[in-house]
Amino acid sequence: MNQLTRHVDELFKEIPESKKKDMVLQEVLQNLQEKVYDLMDQGKDEEDAINKAIVEFGDIEDLKNEIGYSKPLKSKTYLSKLRLGYSIWGSLLIISLFVFINLYYTPHVIWFVYPTFAILWWPLTMYFSWLKGKKGE
Repeated sequence: MNQLTRHVDELFKEIPESKKKDMVLQEVLQNLQEKVYDLMDQGKDEEDAINKAIVEFGDIEDLKNEIGYSKPLKSKTYLSKLRLGYSIWGSLLIISLFVFINLYYTPHVIWFVYPTFAILWWPLTMYFSWLKGKKGE
């Protein structure tokens, strides 16, 4: 039966501690134990009964909603980091395009430097946004 306790603890691990969580956790554990005893009375060995009870129990999303737990959204820092990476790669691609166009069509005049300065504001802005989010945590 320790396997049931470990399984239930694993299911409820991300939910913050509260009296309601403890009550629901105990109720779920008790129901699973009763199911195991019923399956053992029907002739299954303990390990098979435990595995079948766990599989039949399924998902606990409804129980999480009953407790009032909602999955936390991705942090702003994560999204800022993602935007920073996107802006860096996007800028590099755009600058590479300008370098190619410059060297292919007008190799005697180096002009790609000027739009490069304008494009570099994008990742620079995203970098400072990421820093601001990181300090605000």
